[in-house]
Amino acid sequence: MRVALHSEIRENAVDSYREQHGRIPDDLVASFGRLGIHAWTIWRSGHRLFHLVDCDDWDAVVAALPHEPADQAWQRDIGRFVEVFRDADGAEGTAPLELIWDLAAQRDGGR
Repeated sequence: MRVALHSEIRENAVDSYREQHGRIPDDLVASFGRLGIHAWTIWRSGHRLFHLVDCDDWDAVVAALPHEPADQAWQRDIGRFVEVFRDADGAEGTAPLELIWDLAAQRDGGR
């Protein structure tokens, strides 16, 4: 499954975030693999970040990640640059953004 997420960088932290997030720790990469995360890409527009995550089950990832020591360490580090995650309605949360349209799905006869 693919999910899109939206987060925001703290004011004046874009350069530091970009530098710190250029590479994540190898133990976190291993945790992602165990949890069924196959790909994670982040794009930036101003202080807004947009994530595209390809995983087996996002709800399972959200439930398991807080218990992973590698993610706990990463959040302590990268969390100083991230202001908030927002859901599809703009409220705080890690619920995926709403999918409006997908070219591949349309070509396959879907939406």
